[in-house]
Amino acid sequence: MILLNAFFLSAFLHSTAYSAAISSHDKSSAQKLADPNYGPIPGQSSLYSSYRGKAPPFPGNITDPIAPTAKGPPGTDDLVWQNLLSAEWVIFSFYQQAVEMFNETAFAEAGYPNTTYDRIQEIRDNEAGHLRIFQNEITPTSVKPGACKYAFPFDNPTSFLALATLIEISSMTFLTGLVQMAKLPASQGAMTAIAATETRHETWALLDIWKTNPFGGPSDTVFPYANQILDVTNVFIVPKSCPSENPVYPSPRQNLPPFSPARSTKSITPGSNIALNFTDPTNQPSFRKGVQYYATFFHGPSNISVPIDTTNWPREDIKVRIPPHFEARGIILAVIADTVGAPILATVKAGPVVLLEQPAELGLLVS
Repeated sequence: MILLNAFFLSAFLHSTAYSAAISSHDKSSAQKLADPNYGPIPGQSSLYSSYRGKAPPFPGNITDPIAPTAKGPPGTDDLVWQNLLSAEWVIFSFYQQAVEMFNETAFAEAGYPNTTYDRIQEIRDNEAGHLRIFQNEITPTSVKPGACKYAFPFDNPTSFLALATLIEISSMTFLTGLVQMAKLPASQGAMTAIAATETRHETWALLDIWKTNPFGGPSDTVFPYANQILDVTNVFIVPKSCPSENPVYPSPRQNLPPFSPARSTKSITPGSNIALNFTDPTNQPSFRKGVQYYATFFHGPSNISVPIDTTNWPREDIKVRIPPHFEARGIILAVIADTVGAPILATVKAGPVVLLEQPAELGLLVS
């Protein structure tokens, strides 16, 4: 019933480790990418919007890391851009696999508009452009991460589109966090521009695919700890498949215990009661005796913390009510914290989980 749990548990059972189709292990080709003027330039070339084809577009066809070409300290925002580039390899590869796996007929026969496959290719092209932008933002003194091998748990158009919707709306949220982590105004502006593009992708999906109102209220959800969302994407990375030159992803990495609403959940709209399911048996939370913990829910520009009882866990489920104060639009993002409001990174002890409110029926499926 809870599709995302099934996604995580079955990623390596029901999908192939995707990398061979986009691999290029010619390190000399990768080093050419160190020159920001090499190849089509985003914003100037139509490649990143109008290319149509099964083969991966530049620079997605060159997957090796790009070694530093200068000595010296890393650039001010290099770490943030390295994290974002590693995340972008996941997202680009996700769309590239769909382009290779499906065609226009597959989406039409599944009941989606005839333009769906064309839009998927265009989004794939946009994501290729993001790869190049992020590569160029990392200064010459730092490595530019390459692609890993990935396993994505979809085998039909509907499961792909459901996961795509969650990925796009999560991208909008982690970008609001990365903007806060970046120190240079130019970096903050570039990330805001990328977030606007992701918003366009999500708006298309909500209107054309799910036939729902795309408006999420006056503000999308702001979440300050982007790396915690990025860490969730590690579930799609085949263990030990990343280039040895790549930095830890994300860096710094907390490796927090993940959780989701339990399978018995009937609704994730504001005011609903949910039980928490900690989904990784090898990474379970540790609750200290005598400490009050909270489920902190982020929605729009604010958050609300609800006390939770951890005394009898794991013998008894931890239950909490999603704050009824929130408007049932956009997304709600929840973490477990030991301080009201989760004011600093160290106060977050588990999560996050993304609760998709639009469309509500899809939100319950993928939470």
